[in-house]
Amino acid sequence: MKTGIVCCFLLFLGVGVYGQTQVDITGSIEWDRMEINAAVTLNLASAGIRLPTGRSLAEEMLSDEYPRLVQPFLLSIPVDSSTTLGDLVNRGEFSLYPAQYTALSIRQVPPALSTDLAFLSARYSINLNQVSAELIRHSGPAELMRTLTPIPVPSYTGIIILVSDELPIHGRNTTALAVPCIFPKIWDTNMNLIYERNMMDPQSTNTMVRYVSPDSIFRPSPSGLDPELVKLVGSNPLRIIARGVFGIRPTDPIIDEDDALLIISTEDNRKLLREGRVALVLNGKVLKSPLDSGRAK
Repeated sequence: MKTGIVCCFLLFLGVGVYGQTQVDITGSIEWDRMEINAAVTLNLASAGIRLPTGRSLAEEMLSDEYPRLVQPFLLSIPVDSSTTLGDLVNRGEFSLYPAQYTALSIRQVPPALSTDLAFLSARYSINLNQVSAELIRHSGPAELMRTLTPIPVPSYTGIIILVSDELPIHGRNTTALAVPCIFPKIWDTNMNLIYERNMMDPQSTNTMVRYVSPDSIFRPSPSGLDPELVKLVGSNPLRIIARGVFGIRPTDPIIDEDDALLIISTEDNRKLLREGRVALVLNGKVLKSPLDSGRAK
């Protein structure tokens, strides 16, 4: 049985272990890599630590403070257009255990001293794909939408949806850039649901979608695609230009009804959804969000 990974951070919420010790966090949420990358820096003087004897204590302090500092950013990660990880925790739909913390978070390099020996920093990475895997609870894929009037279409190797420009938000008199979340939905222009997380085969090794930047689909190669993207969508993907976006957060692309028919008219193309062979091309501005740390005391 799967166990949650993320809520161990709640154990550290509001713990002022080190008084006036200054510990900062910097970094970013990188959706094209599905990672939170963070650097945690300890001001040694504020902790009353002298080197070299105090280095082990400083490393322990960094290790203790890191979960408390990164926790708000992790729990603010959008699961879909209306829900964050924190919402799931508050509703009791997602829980975490301290033993899972090391499985989620990886220290990328050993802690390092600044050149003036005033600060000690450590770098960590959180794999959001592991969080995504924990949230897949169904045992088999839900039935995909079908059409009563299928049209003859070729079999594609993957699906790429371009959502990199500002687009109309369905139901609102405004436009916006699409933003990433763990489980976006895909709709057609009649607001039929084409793809959502329960339609994906839980045995697939892919995530529901992969987020890429526009330069990933304009490379000097026969397919025009980044080699890493080709591994997911193949050399003959169906390319679709989104017509709009939908959601409380604008996470869900809306595609033309005719483009939706190209997907749902054949079993081969429906299989692409079940296997998660879907890439969403988002504006580079939304693919990387900084961690705005402030200062932990």
